[in-house]
Amino acid sequence: MRYLPLTDADRKVMLARIGASGIDDLFVDVPTEARLSGPVDLPTATGEMEVERQLVDLAESNVSAGSGPFFVGAGAYRHHIPATVDHIIQRGEFMTSYTPYQPEIAQGTLQYLFEFQTQVALLMGMGVANASLYDGSTACGEAILMARRLTRRRKAILSGNLHPHYRAVSETLTRYTGDELMALASAPEDPATAMDGMIDEIDDQTSCVVVQNPDVFGHVVDLKPVADAAHKSGALLVVVVTEVVSLGALRSPGEMGADIAVGEGQSLGVGLNFGGPYLGLFAVRAEFVRQMPGRLCGETVDAEGNRGYVLTLSTREQHIRREKATSNICTNSGLCALAFSVHMSLLGEAGLRQLASINHMKALDLKSKLTKAGVDVLNESFFNELTLRLNRPAAEVVEDLAKQGILAGVPADRLFGERKHRHLLLLAVTETASEADIERLTDALGEAGA
Repeated sequence: MRYLPLTDADRKVMLARIGASGIDDLFVDVPTEARLSGPVDLPTATGEMEVERQLVDLAESNVSAGSGPFFVGAGAYRHHIPATVDHIIQRGEFMTSYTPYQPEIAQGTLQYLFEFQTQVALLMGMGVANASLYDGSTACGEAILMARRLTRRRKAILSGNLHPHYRAVSETLTRYTGDELMALASAPEDPATAMDGMIDEIDDQTSCVVVQNPDVFGHVVDLKPVADAAHKSGALLVVVVTEVVSLGALRSPGEMGADIAVGEGQSLGVGLNFGGPYLGLFAVRAEFVRQMPGRLCGETVDAEGNRGYVLTLSTREQHIRREKATSNICTNSGLCALAFSVHMSLLGEAGLRQLASINHMKALDLKSKLTKAGVDVLNESFFNELTLRLNRPAAEVVEDLAKQGILAGVPADRLFGERKHRHLLLLAVTETASEADIERLTDALGEAGA
């Protein structure tokens, strides 16, 4: 039996209340060509084994990340995940624990989230971190909203070298909030120009400046000048980190003057997973904690003096604040946060620094071999990502190399949608790339006329 809780009269009242003439008015933002206009053309029922065979056939048309040389990055990175991580997160008490709505009986969940927060705050060089958000891009959008609440200003300046997906998600989240997002032009060859352009746009109406380090083209930059310029005008600096392993080698956002640091935690403990679920990191200066979105776990003692954990400063919409809430986030990426925390605990500070060093050394080796092969590498400073300028459209080169089983990065125009970037290829190299993988990539690029 179909579940139809509303009568036609109910629907008419609801539509009239919001000023809509019909159901179709609720879907005006969906392009007409994307809407379903007729019955869904599905095959007839098939046996379970037949469906499995068909799905396997479809899956075999893909080149998987572990099947050969892999140099894809641009916000999602392939790192080695110790078997211990999966072993722990698949324990029943973790796997089935959704979210601490009743914190007094979820002490284990609250404890690992408290430890996760501590790790993120230390990594980011900030005073306090929350119990995670959905992913890095939504964390970026929430940072812009938080900056408006703190400064009571509405102009946010976005670096042209910010990942385009982060910009797009931020534009979506701020579409109806009155925030004015100024997205500057990208500068793939000269990150200093991008930074100077941001500084020139800062004024007394600016709520925040959003920069990424390393940026989407892999450049590592000194954020101190833009931090000083922002603070001089009463604006906040939001720093985005898409490759969290880089924090094992680079100065933290807090050390460079960030007021809010956000990022993607996928690199530690969380696989590529076809693009998700991922893990949003969010950390702020301690004095801004009351405007921080999402959950915050705190440590306390009970009436008998025993250590315990609680949800604190719960100013989310589903608690007590309703429309005055700092966020409408309904949950956090709890299992991914646990995976991150387990991986980080296994590494420790020394292990993270060593992992970061290995990543950077791999990138140095890759750049050296590419340069000797005559490939134009744009980066002077970098962590584990490089941008190449090819003689042919990058998308064509990527397709040619994929036929050889080599996943050779991301064409920049796929992210930016701009013809001027069509010869740029974004490469990432991690500890999972062997010396033979790097040799194969270099040789294949030469053979492809890149």
